[in-house]
Amino acid sequence: MTFTALPAALSSLPGPSVDVQGTREQQREELTSIARYRRLVNYLAAAQVYLKDNVLLQEPLRPEHIKDRLLGHWGTCPGINLVYAHLNRLICHYDLDMFLVTGPGHGAPANLANLYLEGTLQEYYPHLTLDRSGLHEFIQGFSWPGGFPSHLYPGVPGTIHEGGELGYALATAFGAAFDNPDLIVACIVGDGEAETGPTAAAWHSYKFLDPQESGAVLPILHLNGYKISNPTIYGTMSDVELVYLFTGYGWQVRLVADSDLDADLYASLDWAYREIRSIQRCAREGKPLLQPRWPLIILRSPKGMSGIGWLDGRPMEGSYRSHQVPAKDLKTNPEHLKLVESWLRSYRIDELLDEAGHPDTQLLALCPQGNRRMGSNPHTFGGRIRKPLDLPSIAAFAVPVIPVGQEPICQRGETQMSSVQAVTQYIKEVICRNRQTFRIFCPDELESNLLGSVLEVTGRNYQWPVPPFNEHITADDGRVLEILSEHTCQGWLQGYLLTGRHGLFPSYEAFLNIVTSMMDQYAKFLKMSQEFPWRLPVASLNYLETSTLWRQEHNGFSHQSPGFINSVLNKKAGVMRVYLPPDANCLISTVDHCLRSKNYVNLVIANKQPAPQWLTMDEAVHHCRAGASVWPWASTDAGVDPDVVLVGIGDNSTLEVLAAAHTLRNEFPQLRLRVVNVTDLLVLEEETEHPHGLNHDLFNALFTPDRPVIINFHGYPSVVMQLLFHRPNQERFFIHGYREEGTTTTPFDMNVRNGTSRYHLINQAIRLAAAHNPYVAARASERVSHYTYILRDHRRYIHKHGCDPEEITHWRWC
Repeated sequence: MTFTALPAALSSLPGPSVDVQGTREQQREELTSIARYRRLVNYLAAAQVYLKDNVLLQEPLRPEHIKDRLLGHWGTCPGINLVYAHLNRLICHYDLDMFLVTGPGHGAPANLANLYLEGTLQEYYPHLTLDRSGLHEFIQGFSWPGGFPSHLYPGVPGTIHEGGELGYALATAFGAAFDNPDLIVACIVGDGEAETGPTAAAWHSYKFLDPQESGAVLPILHLNGYKISNPTIYGTMSDVELVYLFTGYGWQVRLVADSDLDADLYASLDWAYREIRSIQRCAREGKPLLQPRWPLIILRSPKGMSGIGWLDGRPMEGSYRSHQVPAKDLKTNPEHLKLVESWLRSYRIDELLDEAGHPDTQLLALCPQGNRRMGSNPHTFGGRIRKPLDLPSIAAFAVPVIPVGQEPICQRGETQMSSVQAVTQYIKEVICRNRQTFRIFCPDELESNLLGSVLEVTGRNYQWPVPPFNEHITADDGRVLEILSEHTCQGWLQGYLLTGRHGLFPSYEAFLNIVTSMMDQYAKFLKMSQEFPWRLPVASLNYLETSTLWRQEHNGFSHQSPGFINSVLNKKAGVMRVYLPPDANCLISTVDHCLRSKNYVNLVIANKQPAPQWLTMDEAVHHCRAGASVWPWASTDAGVDPDVVLVGIGDNSTLEVLAAAHTLRNEFPQLRLRVVNVTDLLVLEEETEHPHGLNHDLFNALFTPDRPVIINFHGYPSVVMQLLFHRPNQERFFIHGYREEGTTTTPFDMNVRNGTSRYHLINQAIRLAAAHNPYVAARASERVSHYTYILRDHRRYIHKHGCDPEEITHWRWC
């Protein structure tokens, strides 16, 4: 490959050099052993892709020895094996606490081959013994029903990142290193993965890594030149361009591309380890480097090296054609079968395995022992080392329904405050009590979302110098990590949780959708983890979704999207939870519950703007435990025998429900109302569909068996329709919610535009009650016309005055 000439100023590579020739001469015996080890793991990786029998190649290879379904990704496996072998050497030499995050997760045959040899697999799958029987089970079981899939997953010990969806390995590795001062996380980033936006942002993660309190990440950018069917961007860049690019990012770059990759990588990993320890030593001796340049290794190796060189006149090794399965027609093409047999025999496994299938003991001696094995590293089993948070009593943070020291004009809702600001007082105490096991990961929205008072007890962690006049930024013990990349925040949090710690991810509602796919993958990881008893529960992934659409009228339509709820609900019932607390005390109770929970994806939705507070803390606790309840104080005769049931789900939606109930009680005392609030969204499902779902009797007790039910929901109405799908008499449910109407307007106009306003609810309640309540029917036409006129006049009013009328802004429950 040729490269465009660079200016003379860039004609020589910057960065460190290592003595590859000296290493080759001084470590010749050890390098020979490593090369033999790689022959074996390369064979095991290739054999997993192809063979279901004759795994020791003691017979000529025949079509019946080949799997019927050839699955896997061979091209990346030799590079992973190269890295794994040399990391094993590094661990043994320096007695390191280290594990590997593998970005190219579809290279699982390589990881599995190493895990098999080091003995980790046998501890969890006792039939995978290091002999003929175990070898057969191991090789046949790859991409076989009941065996290992073609990618990493929770059933593979040592895995905290699947790698099936590319882009998140590096951020996850940094999440694991935070607050683990003795840990080094090696991370292979494939050059296909390196093209993704999430990876591009994650390269800056080291600027948030405090070398005094945290461990280190050793990235290995693996350039084999190709993705599925195209050259990679990084693979087409020259060495000089690559080194200058990553030097500009702030890394200290070592490029491994010698003809003797073993000697080069051996020396380069020693260099990287020394650099890591030097940076940490300076910080821990009180003399931290101002802008530490952490080591980064860029490894060039041919894609599919050691595999088939040419097939049907076209190159395979060093080409995109080796990406997945070279030669897939072995059962019908004798020439291709012979070619693959020649390839497999080129590893000379008779020199590496005896006739009984036992690996050479000298090769096994290259593997670390016990918990030093990367597949057995304790940090990769976060559920085993997770400790519950030290959480304060929520009673100390109770918000009064009526302001202290004031005469109660109204019995409810007199206190107006931000629920998010209230829960922040609780979170501050959580931070103080859990300095090394709890962090907030936020995309530069902490203060915008009114969580800024946590900065009274901690700071924003940032390691590089910043301009003057910036506040709350510290290089020491900052528990808040803010970067304007939702992907990076999510990856950091996942790595932090899966290595036994706890965290919170606050975000604007509209932009959590950015990490929908990452949430999907993580929820799948949790679901699969529950199928393996040795995967003990980890702390839940907790989202605090605020700056919600109903109060994004100032930012406009682009900031109005509640779709993350829909995505969460599509996950397995055993994993996902969605909460919509109606006020501050309910929010505090909910967050406390979520921080205590394990193995869930918890989505908590709360608006940040000041709003009425409805329930005392004791009431809030009981309400949140139930998930939904009748609010008798807002109902007619405590909700007994209603004509209509009004249901609020979400704080803003509940406010409109209560305003509608208040008006109807005053103007239509004959119209009997029951007001219900739902804070746990999943109670709407049947108990057979979700563990929080209400059974038939309790559901009817709450919503009545036959009365019309008007639901005012925070998000898209389709969500509630989905949850009520199995309930009988669905025609009696009338669902209001966000219907993609919005702009830069007034807060109440958002409700008017989407049909969720109190006036819409009032009119619908009158119409529905009139069908069986003659007192309501007698006045229905006149009252419906009245509120229809109010709705029509609303638009004229806000266009003239630029704000909502006082009857809306000054409304109180009196």
